Amino acid sequence: MSESVIPRPSGAQQGSRFSLGPALLFCPGSRPDRFSKAAERADAVIVDLEDAVVPGEKEQARQNVVQALNWEEPGLATATTLVRVNTASSGELDADLDALAGTELKYVVAPKCETAEELDAMAERLPGVGIIPQIETPRGVLEAERLAQHEAVVALFWGTEDLITGLGGVTARRPDGSPRGVIAHIRHSVLITAAACRIPAIDTICGSMADSQRLAVESEDAAAEGFLAKACVHPDQVDAVRRAYTPEDADVEWAKALIAAFEQEAGLAMDEGRYAEPTTVGAFSFRHEMIDAPVVLQAQRVLTRYEATRRH
Repeated sequence: MSESVIPRPSGAQQGSRFSLGPALLFCPGSRPDRFSKAAERADAVIVDLEDAVVPGEKEQARQNVVQALNWEEPGLATATTLVRVNTASSGELDADLDALAGTELKYVVAPKCETAEELDAMAERLPGVGIIPQIETPRGVLEAERLAQHEAVVALFWGTEDLITGLGGVTARRPDGSPRGVIAHIRHSVLITAAACRIPAIDTICGSMADSQRLAVESEDAAAEGFLAKACVHPDQVDAVRRAYTPEDADVEWAKALIAAFEQEAGLAMDEGRYAEPTTVGAFSFRHEMIDAPVVLQAQRVLTRYEATRRH
C-alpha cells in the first residue's frame, strides 16, 4: 500500500472527517460583505478564491479570507468554512496556501484536481487540513479513485462547465435544464468512486437560479442517491436543498424506533446505536420484518440527516 493510500472506516463512520451539509453556499472571496450572510443562511460556506475572483482582486480576496477566518470582522467559523483555492497553473496557489497556513482552516477545495502529487504538495503546506478535490477535467475523472484514496482527502466534489469544455462540448445541459448523458455519467462515476473509497461526495451546483423545479429535482436526486451535500450559488437555493435532505416525520419515527431495537439487541446504551457499527449484531425482528446491517445503516443515515437539517 502506498503512503498516499489509507484504509477507510466502514459503516456509520463513513465521512466522519467531513460531515458538513447538506447546503454548501459559494461566496466570492472578494465580497467580505457577504461572508456573514452566507454563513447565516447555509450549513457551510465555500469561500471562492478561484473562478469567482478576477485576477486583479486575488490578493485582496486572500486578505479578506484570512481576516475572516481569524475572527476579525466579518468573521467566518473555521469549522463550517471551506476555501476553494486557485489551481497551480494559475500562478496564485502558492500565495493562497501561504495565506491559509496562518489560519485554523479545516477544509480546502482543490479545483480541477488531476494528480495525487498536487494533493501531496497541498497537504505538506496545510498539514491536518481536509482536502476536497474537485473533479472538473477528463483526466480528473480518470484519476478520481487515486485522488479519493489520498490520506488528506475527506470528500470528492465535481463540476460541470469545465468538464464539458474539456470534453470539447458546448453545453452541459439539455434545453429542459437536465444534464446531458456524459455529464450524468460522470456525476454517478464520482459518487461511486467516493463510496468505494468510503468518503462522501458533494453534488455540484444548479447554475440556474430561476429554475426552482430543476433545483428541487437535482437536490432530491442528490439526497436519494447518496451525495452528502449539494453546493449552492445563491442563498435562495439553500432552503430547497435542505428540504430535499430533510427526512419526513414518519421516516424519523421509524429510524428512531429501529435504532432503539438495534441497541437492545446489541446491548448498547441509549443513543450508542446512532453511531455503532451496524454489524454488531446479526439479523433481528422489528415490526414484523427481519432487519440486518444495511437497514440499520439506512436508519442511522436518516437520523444523521435529521440532525443536520435541524441546525437551522
